[in-house]
Amino acid sequence: MRYSPISRFKGTLLGAFLGGSLAPGGKVQFENSLDLGRMAVLGIQSLIALGRLDLDDWIERQQEEFPHLVATDDDISIKIIIATLPVALFFHENPIKLRQNLLRVLKIWEDDPVIRDGTLAVGYAIALALTEKLDPLTLIPQTVAFIGETPTSIPKKLLRVQNLLEQGTGLSTTQAEFAKEEKLSNSIAMAFYCFLSTLEDFRLTVLQATHDRNSQLQDATLLNSQATGAITGALSGAYNGIGGIPVNWQVLLLQRDSPVWGLTSFSQVLELTDAFVGVWSGVYNLTLNPKELTEEGCEVALLSVYAAPRVIRSR
Repeated sequence: MRYSPISRFKGTLLGAFLGGSLAPGGKVQFENSLDLGRMAVLGIQSLIALGRLDLDDWIERQQEEFPHLVATDDDISIKIIIATLPVALFFHENPIKLRQNLLRVLKIWEDDPVIRDGTLAVGYAIALALTEKLDPLTLIPQTVAFIGETPTSIPKKLLRVQNLLEQGTGLSTTQAEFAKEEKLSNSIAMAFYCFLSTLEDFRLTVLQATHDRNSQLQDATLLNSQATGAITGALSGAYNGIGGIPVNWQVLLLQRDSPVWGLTSFSQVLELTDAFVGVWSGVYNLTLNPKELTEEGCEVALLSVYAAPRVIRSR
């Protein structure tokens, strides 16, 4: 395996945050960063607490934190796609379960076809990256097939991205083509373009996604450009792992002691990801379930468990 699952899990979440926070030139602007990942954190906390996807628990957590969500609002649309990242990570091994559970969790919010197709596209690409089955030449056709029959323009725009990449079309020309209406679908198309055109370079990928976001894209709002950056960062982070993210950006995040995505600091996001990977891998957290190790009211001594090489396998 090229990169460990924990590296790719962290890369996905850190990439989404950085991509949504970068200003032109590569400067991280915490003050202007939208809280895109708070809903994702709530989903991760639910999966950690229950060890499975429980829609009722997700609904309770989301409604308690965001009681008046309207999925047709642009800022909510991108937050919903980012909120589904934990599901894509948790079920990345099985395409059938991945699709089923992405569609299940989307039922928490209004059924918007563009959000649905965007979620399926991003989730499937991340799953391929984590299973090391992502082929840049076939990613877009595979993604379009995964989305299936749909009335939205997302498959068409993704196939257009494929053509532009094959023709070697530059960033400015591609930006001009997608700087039009239907902002969310254009953000998804641009994210795939930036990702696939600089596959092995996280830094260059997200810099492309945020390049001249105000001067080049005349009709793009700050939200639309942050949406492109966040999706691009999540895709590239999943593919390149946390090790592919520039160290100076990581240090900047870890040194800044300020709230991130509803948590007190980004260090907490990384700690939460460690626990998330543990639950996904089947590691039993004894500290969260102390009552399981009791016998007639008395604690049972903790046992060490050993296994022969290659016996413990992925789910």
